[in-house]
Amino acid sequence: MLIDAHVRPALFEPICQDRNRFHNRCDAMHYHRMNPSGMELLKKQYLLADITGVFLLPSDCSAETGDSEISNDEIARIVALDPDLYYGFAAVDPRNKNAASELTRAFTDLRLRGLYINTARLHIYPGDARLRAMLDICREYGKPVIFHAGFSFEKDALAMYSRPIDFEPVIAQYEDINFCLTHMGWPWVQETAALLLKYPNAYANTALMNFDGPYQIYRKVFLEDMGELWVEHNLSDKILFGSGSPRIRPVRSRRGLDSLGFSEETRERIYYRNARRFLGAKEY
Repeated sequence: MLIDAHVRPALFEPICQDRNRFHNRCDAMHYHRMNPSGMELLKKQYLLADITGVFLLPSDCSAETGDSEISNDEIARIVALDPDLYYGFAAVDPRNKNAASELTRAFTDLRLRGLYINTARLHIYPGDARLRAMLDICREYGKPVIFHAGFSFEKDALAMYSRPIDFEPVIAQYEDINFCLTHMGWPWVQETAALLLKYPNAYANTALMNFDGPYQIYRKVFLEDMGELWVEHNLSDKILFGSGSPRIRPVRSRRGLDSLGFSEETRERIYYRNARRFLGAKEY
C-alpha cells in the first residue's frame, strides 16, 4: 500500500482536450516535450508501485496569467473518475479579489481535501496577509495545506519566496492546521528537518528529482544532507512519500526510497500512514 502525496495532473488526458491550454500549461509548469497520458496507462503505473491513493495538486497564478494552469474544477473532474483513488487539492491565487470565495467553493461545492500553494510562483512570502486569509479559511473547514518549498523548475518561480525557514511563523501560528513542505525544501533540507523535529503539525514530502535519479538524490538527501539515522530516530512520522510525477514515474521513486534500507515500520509510515494522518485520519 502506498499513497503518493505529490502528483501534478498536468498531463492527465481528460483535462488536455484544449491544445492551446495544454501547451500553455506545460510552458508555465516546465513540462516540455511531454504528451497527455491516458488514465488506464496512469493506473498501470500506480499498480507497479502499489499505489492506492494519489494527491492531485493544481496550479493557480491567474492574477498574472489570466487563468489557472490546472483549475479546481479540473481537479474535481479527475477525482470524480475514481473517488477512491484520488485526493483532490484546491489552489487559489491569493492576489485575486475572489480568492476567498473560490477557496470556499472548492471546499464546499467541489469537496476538495486541502489547499496547495506555490509562493515561489506567486512571488509572495509565506507571511503575506493575503495568504493568511486563505489559511483562515482552511482553519474554518479543517483542511490541511501543502506548500511548495525550496527550488522550483516552474516558469518565473523564485526560491527566495519558498525557503523552508520562512514558513515557520505560519506553522507556529496555525498549530491546528497540518502543513506539508514539498521536495523536503531542497536545497535547504536541514531547515526542513528542523521544522519537522519541532512542530507536530509540520510534514514534508519526498518529491525530489533535481539531479541524477532517485537512487542518487534520495541517498544524498536522506543519508548525507541529513544524519544517517535522522529519519529512523526522529522524522519517520513526519515524511510523506511523493513521486513528483510526471517528472518521474512513481515506481522509480519508490525503488529509490526502498534502496535506503529503512526499517519496515519507517517505510509503512512514509508510504501511507503519515499521509492518512496528514489528512486528518485518527487511525493510521
